[in-house]
Amino acid sequence: MTTFGKIWFVGAGPGDPELITVKGQKLLSQAGAVLFAGSLVDRAVTLYAPADCAIRDSKDMTLEDMTAWLIDQASRHATVVRLQTGDPALYGALIELARPLTDAGIEWSVVPGVSSAMASMAAAGESMTLPEVTQTVILTRVEGRTPMPDGEDLASLAAHRTTICIFLSITLMHKVESALRAAGWAEDSPMLVVHKASWPGEQKIVRGTLADIKQKCREAGIASQAMIVASPTLGALHWETLTRSKLYDPTFTHRFRKATA
Repeated sequence: MTTFGKIWFVGAGPGDPELITVKGQKLLSQAGAVLFAGSLVDRAVTLYAPADCAIRDSKDMTLEDMTAWLIDQASRHATVVRLQTGDPALYGALIELARPLTDAGIEWSVVPGVSSAMASMAAAGESMTLPEVTQTVILTRVEGRTPMPDGEDLASLAAHRTTICIFLSITLMHKVESALRAAGWAEDSPMLVVHKASWPGEQKIVRGTLADIKQKCREAGIASQAMIVASPTLGALHWETLTRSKLYDPTFTHRFRKATA
């Protein structure tokens, strides 16, 4: 009877090799085999793996190829890592990959990672939420070859006027613009696009409005691996007035501090 090791789905983070979690790095250092998404994950992350580790790039593999490789490596090694961009649970085909492993009786676990949505806002020095502006973040994409479920079209989501982080859609910017306009967003609504957020030497940040962001991205040569953000919080660093957070307001009492003003 074949004895299998454990397979770990590890979030590599948005691109900067140092943004992988400590736990993810530790697992890589112990791995006998690593399957990484070479089209999205900086190969530098795999340098945390041992010199004799079996490392395979999955960019030319089908789902069946990947699961077969993982199962084979799990029969050879105690620790096998599937290294995925950002967080494995977000646009990561996690369940599709995990189902065959479960059927084969192979143990697996997930190590979360930093999403490119968070990395993009960090790179731009922006906040996803602000008191009395928005307290909600929507992570979504526009319909391309992958259809959207009923009720999840961008125009419907954008009607909430919250922070919207739009993945996998830079080549469909015309659809993004059309949806935001259909939801009533003004032409001067601030927009942010970050290409390869946190990738050393490759990150690009483009700021604009609904009216000009597409042209600015074209001028910057951004046509892939970009996060699009539409949010009423963008640019708040330079607003004349800003509503304070109650948690740090001296007039607000909570269980750790009494009001002092």
